[in-house]
Amino acid sequence: MNLYKQENQKIKHDRDLENIFYVKTIRLRELVKRNPYKFPSHFMFQLTESEVEMMVSQNAIPSKKHLGGTLPYVFSEYGVLQLANILKI
Repeated sequence: MNLYKQENQKIKHDRDLENIFYVKTIRLRELVKRNPYKFPSHFMFQLTESEVEMMVSQNAIPSKKHLGGTLPYVFSEYGVLQLANILKI
């Protein structure tokens, strides 16, 4: 599981959550799009191209292809909890 720090908080990207919740990444993204009011910016945000490039250069991820061709969403601890509530886990 990859943990990254952003503004002094731990975050997880959607690929990690796919393995935790046993739900495909595309389904997690659909949940977020269907419930935007439940995911304010301090719960979830999408990485920029430059942030992804930095992750690749630091070997945090093997390549951009590893992300499935889209910029990943990342979730704070509150965002992960919100996803669990929506999934009723």
